Amino acid sequence: MGTDGGGAMKRMALRLIVPVLLIAGWQLLASGSAQAPRPSTVVEAAIAMLRDGDLLAGLATSLGRVFAGFAIAACVAIPLGIAMGSMPTVERNLDPLVETFRPIAALAILPLVILWLGSGSGAAIAIVAYAAFFPILINTISGVKRIEPSLMRAALTMGLKPLTRMRVVLLPAALPSILVGMRIGLGIAWTAIIAAELAVGAKSGSSGGIGQMMFVFYAYSIDLNGMVVCMIAVGIVAFALDRALRWALAITVPWSRL
Repeated sequence: MGTDGGGAMKRMALRLIVPVLLIAGWQLLASGSAQAPRPSTVVEAAIAMLRDGDLLAGLATSLGRVFAGFAIAACVAIPLGIAMGSMPTVERNLDPLVETFRPIAALAILPLVILWLGSGSGAAIAIVAYAAFFPILINTISGVKRIEPSLMRAALTMGLKPLTRMRVVLLPAALPSILVGMRIGLGIAWTAIIAAELAVGAKSGSSGGIGQMMFVFYAYSIDLNGMVVCMIAVGIVAFALDRALRWALAITVPWSRL
């Protein structure tokens, strides 16, 4: 028991070494400038932003847009990926289009999105959906193509109907790859919403969200402490989203290794 407790304490200490060194280095570097944010002033700013609710409100707005855009991307990309992965004719016709648009960054289409949808939540959600779409699509196609042909032949031999084959054979076999795409897509979606809100906030000042808060802190109030708080919050939320998705997937599909 004592050995286990000592081992746990040692592991905890090892995990804390890097954060402590980073904070110490940050404090040392910031001490040379009167305007540079310090750990102590950032903590004070974080407490104030949590107390008045601005930080949580900004995060809630951004998360709502991420979940909406991610849901749209998944609902389109997964069925399309299954079709492209299982039907060569569909893949031959759509693959050139997919590979043409896939290298185009989400922010590159932002001016067109703003022109069509305005500078509100619709534009931000569209950017998120576009950014998350391709990782989910590509991984779905890959997962379907990697299914053992013998499994599909066995399903055909048993006389299973197409929808039944998809439900019983195709989806369970391709699901681990689909989930990897969803995990990657969610991370990209969170990155995209911050960049989109920064850009839309710079244009209109009315987009809301944590990205727009960062823009206001930098461009208008010159509040570097507030900006650093937002940056740290973005990283914490990204970590929490990834861990929450991994936990949910481990429960629902325990045979996948994510």
